[in-house]
Amino acid sequence: MGFWRKEVIDFALDYETLRHIREQHEWIAREPANPLPYKNLAQLYRIQGRNEEALGLLLEAVRLDGGFAAAHVELSQIYTVLGDFGAAWRHARLAELNGNSSAVELLERHGVRE
Repeated sequence: MGFWRKEVIDFALDYETLRHIREQHEWIAREPANPLPYKNLAQLYRIQGRNEEALGLLLEAVRLDGGFAAAHVELSQIYTVLGDFGAAWRHARLAELNGNSSAVELLERHGVRE
């Protein structure tokens, strides 16, 4: 399966990811005050391993909308991986205040202290 995976499947996935990245950039250009395309683009960048860029996009999303729970959840995930548990908990609690407790539950389940 090496050839098919590398030459066909991965190529198609990369092409689709790049197409979606382009779409999110276009959306941001049309609606720079809308936090959703920033979060969407951050997700795509995380898939590509571009975590620093994803972090910046997510911070911009919550700057635009402090109650954007989904972006706070993703920020909590990134900060957990980076080992910044204070920031992870801060964003988990902000997500919880805005209706999404999944980051708090994940941190608790894995014994990450607040």
